[in-house]
Amino acid sequence: MSRRSELLTFVEGVKGFMPTNEGLALHEYTRAHGEKHSGGTWLEVGAWCGKSAVFIGSAAEETGAVLYSLDHHHGSEENQAGWEHFDPLLVDAVDGRLNTLPTWQRTIADAKLEATVIGLVGPSIVVAKHFAQPLDVLFIDGGHGKEVAWADYEAWTPKIVIGGLLLIHDVFPNPEDGGRPPYEIYLAALESGKFEEIGDEGSLRVLRRVS
Repeated sequence: MSRRSELLTFVEGVKGFMPTNEGLALHEYTRAHGEKHSGGTWLEVGAWCGKSAVFIGSAAEETGAVLYSLDHHHGSEENQAGWEHFDPLLVDAVDGRLNTLPTWQRTIADAKLEATVIGLVGPSIVVAKHFAQPLDVLFIDGGHGKEVAWADYEAWTPKIVIGGLLLIHDVFPNPEDGGRPPYEIYLAALESGKFEEIGDEGSLRVLRRVS
């Protein structure tokens, strides 16, 4: 069975909102980058239950990179009770909050990626202040509220090395299709002159740092 087929079979049982075509694009773009720049440090902001981490982590494993998967694991606004993407099975019976960490851990273990995908648990901005390692790949798919999305962009994108990748999920040019902040930070990256777009798939945008 090919690696692509293995990925498709595995992710069918993983909770998450990542469309398969976009997940495969994540894998293919990061793997291609890793083949040219092996052994890099990669990071994703927004892990949920680990679906995107499997797509990216598999590419990291194939190319000798390490993926840090960052999330506070209590869900964004749209994941809370009363909202469209609420899942009662993810609620912690002790404190009543969403807690996706145990599911994320099981996903990574079942995917046999524990030596490649390293979980970081905590607020994105707090972690960013103490994360000094330059990034070869950054995937932004955290909270989509204006303050949260911009904070992730401003805290993490300066850490990307020249030639490194910036991937942004849920970029919708049409406001009727989705929230604006991911689209706005995508435009900001291009307008900064520091990034050029090299690909896209659905709502995924792939940029390379050039200056």
